[in-house]
Amino acid sequence: MEVLEFIIQLLTTPAIILGLVALIGLLIQRKVFGDVVKGTFKTILGILILSAGAGIIVDFITPFSEMFTQAFNLTGVVPFDEAVIGALSENVTEIARNSSLILAFGFVVNIILARFSSFKYIYLTGHMLWIMSGALAWAFYDLGYSTTEAVLWGSLIQGLILVLFPALAQPIMRKVIGNNDIAYGHLTTSGVVLSAYIGKIFGNASKDSEKVKMPKGLEMFKDTAISISAVMLILYLITTFVAGPEFVSTLSGEQNWLVYSIIQAFGFTAGVLVLLQGVRMFLGEIVPAFRGVAIKLVPGAKPALDVPVIFGFAPTALMIGFVFSVLGMIIGMFVSKAFGTVIPLPSIIGGFFTGGAAGIFGNALGGRRGAMISGVVYGLVLTIPVALFYPLFGLEVYGISGVALLVPDAIIVLTLLKIFSSLNIIPVVVILAILGVLATGFINKKRKKKRNLLK
Repeated sequence: MEVLEFIIQLLTTPAIILGLVALIGLLIQRKVFGDVVKGTFKTILGILILSAGAGIIVDFITPFSEMFTQAFNLTGVVPFDEAVIGALSENVTEIARNSSLILAFGFVVNIILARFSSFKYIYLTGHMLWIMSGALAWAFYDLGYSTTEAVLWGSLIQGLILVLFPALAQPIMRKVIGNNDIAYGHLTTSGVVLSAYIGKIFGNASKDSEKVKMPKGLEMFKDTAISISAVMLILYLITTFVAGPEFVSTLSGEQNWLVYSIIQAFGFTAGVLVLLQGVRMFLGEIVPAFRGVAIKLVPGAKPALDVPVIFGFAPTALMIGFVFSVLGMIIGMFVSKAFGTVIPLPSIIGGFFTGGAAGIFGNALGGRRGAMISGVVYGLVLTIPVALFYPLFGLEVYGISGVALLVPDAIIVLTLLKIFSSLNIIPVVVILAILGVLATGFINKKRKKKRNLLK
């Protein structure tokens, strides 16, 4: 059990697992000792800097979220995946155990499928692996499956998810980053991709948000630090004044309530700048190192990485996506009222990180207007499906209230599981899906052979 725990710790600690990937890749390429140490250390440091930046952002946006709820008189459940899976694991030992096994075996299935199919993606976002394995363990437990069945089918489904969802986003990722080196590894893939394609329909790809011509006096806003600071300062001050000094003072302590809000806005920007520095350092080392792993283990493999890896490619679209996804979540919250289940509160943190990603994807396909539309649609995706899904697997029976599962990929998979389980066809569907994915590798080989013969 200690060995299993060690493996799980590795797979859920991004800095360690990605540092190991860099180390193995550099050793495979027979780099000199100095380059191996440099590449490994800078990968780990880049991830830690990225994580520190994300932590700063969360620290500064959490009070904003509280002010926002107070200002606009919002009540409902908080969509918070980590809280849901953490509480389920704590309350039900079998879910915790099965989740660990699904995580470990599912990653092995991911590597096998990537090696022998055309879906060459290795999913390296640790907390997403943990959330999905926990969600699968919860679903199979709730549906009455035995531990053996839960781990078997759960691991196969986990492996499928880890190659199929990055493939769904890859055409847009190529447009965003300009190459095919990395993939999108987050359980919001279906949401950001759907939003981006809707943004494409109503947008205009020729008007890229990053190439907007500004009057000379406004050119300073092309600087990421200035543009993010300006947007956040406006958002914080409006929310602060609506929430009122009395409430804000409960958050600011001895600091003046208005000074507190101004510092919070700039603190948020500081977190974004730290995060972007970590992304630059991390990507500069992990991509060349990962090629070494791919060449030997999974030829042509791409690492599927966490959301922030795309932030530096379109910072303006990031902020557009954030602002408009919050607007979409507010609309979605009122729409959710009609379903009579729960009302998901706007996730401001989710709005920045993954709403920002929706904006970047939307901009890649539909320009500035595409980013706006994509943001609004994604905000609806983060609320309406949450409300509809909530009754399918009731959390109250596990003694959990006030939180809800948020990530759309997991919601889709668990909804399908519920449907397939009622028809008693889960094994058939999973086996057919595995065979279908593996068949792509065989077809690809035949095509390559044919092309070579024609040459």
